[in-house]
Amino acid sequence: MSRLKDKVALVTGAASGIGRATALLFGREGARVVVTDISPAGEQVAHEIRAAGGLAFFVVHDVTDEVTWQKVMARTLDVYGRLDVLVNNAGIAISRSVAEMSMAEWREQMAVNLDAVFLGTKYAVRTMRLGKRGGSIINVASVSGLVGSPGTAAYSASKGGVRMLSKAVAMECAPDGIRVNSVFPGGVRTPIWQNADWWEGFVQQVGSEDEAWNKLEGASPLGRMGEPEDIAESILYLASDASRYVTGAELVVDGGYTAR
Repeated sequence: MSRLKDKVALVTGAASGIGRATALLFGREGARVVVTDISPAGEQVAHEIRAAGGLAFFVVHDVTDEVTWQKVMARTLDVYGRLDVLVNNAGIAISRSVAEMSMAEWREQMAVNLDAVFLGTKYAVRTMRLGKRGGSIINVASVSGLVGSPGTAAYSASKGGVRMLSKAVAMECAPDGIRVNSVFPGGVRTPIWQNADWWEGFVQQVGSEDEAWNKLEGASPLGRMGEPEDIAESILYLASDASRYVTGAELVVDGGYTAR
C-alpha cells in the first residue's frame, strides 16, 4: 500500500512499542522514515524497514535536548530534502503519589513528555515551512491527559499539556497548511508497563504476569488491551492525506475506556 508514498516522516521513541509499530507501518506505506530513539535498538527498526524494501535511517536522539533536535532536522534535510510528518511519540511514566514524588521525577516527566513535544514541534514547523508543502504533526498523548488516576499526577499533567499545545499550534500553523493533532491511547501492550516501578509488586499481588495482563485488559469495555499496531493505524490516518481536513483534533483510541 502507499498511503504515505514519498512522504518524509520522523518518528521519535521508535525503538519499541507504539513508535516501533508506527515506523514500520509508515515504511510499508511508502514513507521515507527517520527513526529516532535514545536507545540504539532503533537501528534494528530502520534495518527492518530497509529489509522490506523501504527507505529509513536511524539517529540516536535525546528528545529533551534542543541542540540534538537541530541536528536531527539538519540530517533529515540532508538525506531526504524535506519533512512532511512528525510523530512526537517518545514518553516516560513514573508512578508516584503527589506527596512522595520528587521534584526531579516531576521535571523528568515534563522534560520527556511535554518539553520534548514543544521542541519537536518547534523545529518541525520551521522545517516544514521551508518546504512550503504543509505537513502533519501528530503528538502522542494518553487517556491520562483526559482523566485522572492515582499515582499519575506528573504524567497526567504532561499529557494534558500535550493536548492543549497541539490545539494552540494547530491554530497557529493552519495558514501554513501544517496540521497538528493528538492521539490519546488507552492501555496498550508496550514495555512502559513492565518498566514501571510498580509492575513487579503488581505481578506478585495478583499471582502471575499473565494475571496482571488480564487485570489490565478487564479495564477496557472491549475486554482487551490495545496493541501498538492499533495506535499506529490511527497515527497513519492523521499522517496521511485522508485526514487533510483534520487539525486540532483529539483522536481517542482506548477501547472505550473514557466512554464510561
